[in-house]
Amino acid sequence: MNIRNNTRETKATYMLPTLDFTKSVDGLVPVVAQDYQTNEILMLAFTNEEAWNYSLKTGYATYWSRSRSALWKKGQSSGHLQKIKEILVDCDKDSVILKVDQLGSAACHEGYKSCFYNRVDGESYTNIGESIFNPEEVYKK
Repeated sequence: MNIRNNTRETKATYMLPTLDFTKSVDGLVPVVAQDYQTNEILMLAFTNEEAWNYSLKTGYATYWSRSRSALWKKGQSSGHLQKIKEILVDCDKDSVILKVDQLGSAACHEGYKSCFYNRVDGESYTNIGESIFNPEEVYKK
């Protein structure tokens, strides 16, 4: 991934692409993680300025965990990292799509490849996903 595209080069440093963190609550920008080969939507998360810059510098998806109020490097505890292959930013610079190589078999902490494994059928959900791992074993809960 070349994050230097569309940035101004200087002698020893360069400017990272910026997002507009002022439009949303708590300075968070929604991020859709998408499989770069299949285009399957894997998950939705949020980034703040610190997580965004960390993702750009490392090349691995890092989000802001709203429940823990902390940086969350995807896959740090499970080993299911997301290597960023391409970044798409919307016209207002307040929404992001990360096209990722999902290292490990699943993006979902429930053990599914995608977090979007529930289909609405009338007044109920139908699980349309295939369980890939047991979360209790992976997260030792």
